Amino acid sequence: MVNNFTHEQANFNGFDIGLLHSVREIPGFMAFALAYVLLFIKEQRLAYVALMILAVGSAITGHFTSLWGLLIVTMISSIGFHFQEPVLNSLALQWLSKERAPIVLGQMTAVRAGVGLLAMGMVALCWRYLGLPYATIYWIGGIVTAAMVAYVWWRYPSFPQKVAQHQQIILRKRYWLFYALEFCSGARRQIFTVFAAWMLVERYGLEVHSMVSIMIATGVLSMIMAPIAGKVIARYGERPVLVFEYLGLIVIFVSYAFVPNQTIAIGLYMVDHLFFALAIGIKTYFQKIADPADIAGSAGMAFTINHIAAVFLPIGLGLVWLSSQAAVFLVGAAFAVLSLVFAVMIPHLPEPGNESRFSALRKTGARG
Repeated sequence: MVNNFTHEQANFNGFDIGLLHSVREIPGFMAFALAYVLLFIKEQRLAYVALMILAVGSAITGHFTSLWGLLIVTMISSIGFHFQEPVLNSLALQWLSKERAPIVLGQMTAVRAGVGLLAMGMVALCWRYLGLPYATIYWIGGIVTAAMVAYVWWRYPSFPQKVAQHQQIILRKRYWLFYALEFCSGARRQIFTVFAAWMLVERYGLEVHSMVSIMIATGVLSMIMAPIAGKVIARYGERPVLVFEYLGLIVIFVSYAFVPNQTIAIGLYMVDHLFFALAIGIKTYFQKIADPADIAGSAGMAFTINHIAAVFLPIGLGLVWLSSQAAVFLVGAAFAVLSLVFAVMIPHLPEPGNESRFSALRKTGARG
C-alpha cells in the first residue's frame, strides 16, 4: 500500500518516494554485518527475530504521515526485512541439495505468491468493502505477521546445521560473476519496485483496490509459473534461463519508457513481476560454485552488493523522474543489457573451479 499511502496521506512526489526507497535499502546495504551478528545468534533464530521487527514496523506505519516519520518507520521495517531475507536464502541453500534446490526454491516462490494473495485479498476487503483506514489495515497486517512468526518459532525452534559455516564475511575473487549478477539484479529490482508501481499510481491514478487487483492477478500467475521456472532451471541450467529473463527485461524496460496507455502499462507491470521467479537461477548458480561452508558468510555480502545500486538509484532516479520518466526506464534497460552480458558468461556446468567461461579458457590455456 506504500505508493497509495504516501501519495494520498503524505503528498509525496517522485523525489520523495525515491528518497523513501533509498532509506529503505540502507539496511540491505549493511547486510555484510550479518556475519558478525551470527557470532551471537543462530541463523534460524535471527530469521524469527527479524520477522518480528518487520511485523512491528509494518503495524505502526499508518500512524506516520510526515516525510521524516515515514523514513523512520520504514527504516524499522527494513531492518527486519533485510536481515531475514539473506538468512532465508542462506538456510535454503544449506538445507537443499543442488539437484532439488531449483525445484524447491520455485515452490517457495509459489508459496510466497499464495500468501501474498491472501494478504492482498485482506487489503482489498478492508479497503474496498469495509472502508477501514490505512492505519487499521497496517495494524492487522502487523499483528497477523507477528502471530504467524510466534507460532512457527514455537513449532520449529531449531533445525540441525549440515555444514559448519565460516563465521566471517566471505568475499572471494572466484565468485565475481555471482556478485556482478547480484549487483545488476538489485538495480533492476529497484527500478521496478519504485518507479513501475509509482507510474501506475501517479500517472494513471490507480487506487488501492486497483493496485491490489493487479497484484492478485500477478500472484496467481506467479503461483503457476514459479514451480515451472524451478523445473526448467533444474533441467536446462541457469545460463539459458537467465539469458531469456534479461532479453525479456530489455524489451519490458524500453516499453515502459514509451508506454502509450494504462492497459499496456499494467500488462508490462504484470509480465515484469513474473520474471522475478527466474531470478532463483542466480541463487542456484552460486550454490553450485560455492564452498558449502561459505554460504552463510556470503549471503550477507551478496545482499550488500545487491543493494549498492538500491541505496543510490531511487533517490538519483527520483530526481531524473521529475524531468523525464522515460529516462528512468531506459536506465533499467541498460542494466538489463549488462545483466545479459554477465549471464552469457555462466558456464554450461558451473562448479568450483569452473565459475565462468573465463575459468574454462584459463584451464585450456594452462593445458596448452
